[in-house]
Amino acid sequence: MLHSRLPLFLLWGLIIGVSVAAAGEVDFAHQIVPIFRQHCMNCHTGGEAQGRLSMNTRADLLKGGWSGPAVVPGDSDASELIARVIHEIEVLRMPPGEAGLTDEEIDLLRRWVEEGAEWEPGFSFHPTAHEPPLLPRNPELPPAVDGSQHPVDRLVNRYLAEQGLAPLAPIGDAAFFRRLSLDLIGQLPPYERLAEFVSDQDSRKRERLIDELLGDRQAYAGHWMSFWNDLLRNDYTGTGFITGGRRQITGWLYQSLVANKPYDQMVRELVNPGPESDGFARGIRWRGDVSASQEPEVQFAQNVSQAFLGINMKCASCHNSFVDRWTLDETYSLAAVFATRPLEIHRCETPQSRYAEPAWIFPELGQIPADAPQPERLRQLAELMTHPDNGRLTRTVVNRLWHRLMGRGIVHPVDALETPPWDADLLDYLAVHLAAEGYDLQATLRLIASSQAYQARVVTVASTADSDAAVFRGPQARRMTAEQFLDAVWQITGAGPDRPDASVPWPAADEGSRRAVRASLMNNNAFMTSLGRPTRDQIVSMRPNELTTLEAIQLSNGQELADAISVGAQRLLEREPAGRAAGGVVAEGSLRAEPLIHWLFTAALSRSPTEAELAIAEKLLGEPPQPEPLEDLLWSLFMLPEFQLVQ
Repeated sequence: MLHSRLPLFLLWGLIIGVSVAAAGEVDFAHQIVPIFRQHCMNCHTGGEAQGRLSMNTRADLLKGGWSGPAVVPGDSDASELIARVIHEIEVLRMPPGEAGLTDEEIDLLRRWVEEGAEWEPGFSFHPTAHEPPLLPRNPELPPAVDGSQHPVDRLVNRYLAEQGLAPLAPIGDAAFFRRLSLDLIGQLPPYERLAEFVSDQDSRKRERLIDELLGDRQAYAGHWMSFWNDLLRNDYTGTGFITGGRRQITGWLYQSLVANKPYDQMVRELVNPGPESDGFARGIRWRGDVSASQEPEVQFAQNVSQAFLGINMKCASCHNSFVDRWTLDETYSLAAVFATRPLEIHRCETPQSRYAEPAWIFPELGQIPADAPQPERLRQLAELMTHPDNGRLTRTVVNRLWHRLMGRGIVHPVDALETPPWDADLLDYLAVHLAAEGYDLQATLRLIASSQAYQARVVTVASTADSDAAVFRGPQARRMTAEQFLDAVWQITGAGPDRPDASVPWPAADEGSRRAVRASLMNNNAFMTSLGRPTRDQIVSMRPNELTTLEAIQLSNGQELADAISVGAQRLLEREPAGRAAGGVVAEGSLRAEPLIHWLFTAALSRSPTEAELAIAEKLLGEPPQPEPLEDLLWSLFMLPEFQLVQ
């Protein structure tokens, strides 16, 4: 194991506070919600909060009441909720005045807590009356503050002033380059290009860098494939399906990104697909019998509504939704648009002896003739989905892009558009801007990235996942995706697939590594799964931002990372940066540790080492540097939170 050779003072990269991520088996909506409704609603939901404990939302439950947090996710023994429902003293046992929960109910609650106390996104026992608008709305921009004319900053500055918050503090050029490059093309800044950018005195160099990175269409597509594969559940590699489970749309998707195809056109080609893009609409055909909610037609309704409209219809595929206003009949009506057979409505797996009529869920924009053949129904649905008056389409996707670049959506969670945004004007402005720019997704990315809000220092928050009314204070740090992490490791070590020819001198090879195979285009494997890459049997719009035990084990002992580090150490010693003047190949025994350390820190972190870091690394490497200590240094750098975070 690499880290077993490290002295204690080099274990700076170990991330503490590892949480166990287990596959949840308890069904929150169908098993936990009924328990809370039956036993807890009168005292702890709605407007009631006896003992100052409200259970309206997950955040309320975690916050707890007089006795402290009611639930500690992953630890039922430390959770007051469990302690109270099993308390031996009757007057202290909850719920009061009842015989108590059954053993089965207690076991469900305990398992639910142990599995992380998962909660349906956007669900509340006391839901708000917020109904997002359908039509686009072009808000009036507030006056500029301190000369900042950027529309995003004018809106954000007004919001900060209304919240009584200080203006956002900017980040330096090197940190900006690293954040922007990871966000737009998923790769670290090339060593020499970073130095050029930092020394550039042009006041518009950041805008030029944004255009430069977005103009690298292959790198852009290689990075954003991960985002769209997750959202469109493409590249599914799980088990339990027939003949591959579904048709892949990888070629169509990659070419769409390289061409920067307008978003409305992409949506039309997915809703009313041709042969290259029909895998999304077809869904997954599972092996054997499945629940009615997993039939391909119902998958279609779930997927188009979630991916393009920010509507969660999974709950409404079994019964009327617990989360929002959507009904079982509306889900089946949308499913019937795709169906080529009579579609019987099932409620909680029970046939209802009635059949769905094809219909669009926003009739204000128009309707689909129920008697039209399926191809015509899909054509009309695609037109209604991308209708200029369908503001939900544009709001949903710009909210996803904001979340991707800023760490949290304007509406959060991003698949619950019925949740009030923290700034409706900002969301609406971005949505109208996207449509005005011809549905150019890169235009939205450019608009966000060019703002002072994006170019501000990250803020530290205790927990963003459980906040129901998050206040925007600035960008939030995000974990690298599995694909970004692998691409970054390969970029530094040159150990990735189809790496540049060994004769290419370092650091020029990190430019060449951009032409190597990207992790997003490779089949999933155990290593990427441990780092959060999903199997894509379901839509994933937000990957977890927490470290798991499985990931910690893979990072510490995984063979794939160990092999890349071993190969990379040897390659770096053969073409060490100090030898660039001699063509990148240095004579045996002439390597020096200091320039190699500076190169590594700049390549990995976009900064030079501190004096303390330099001293530690020099002590480790020795003179001349040897492969095994260099492997340890590489591993330590890759384990740094600073390396693994986009910040």
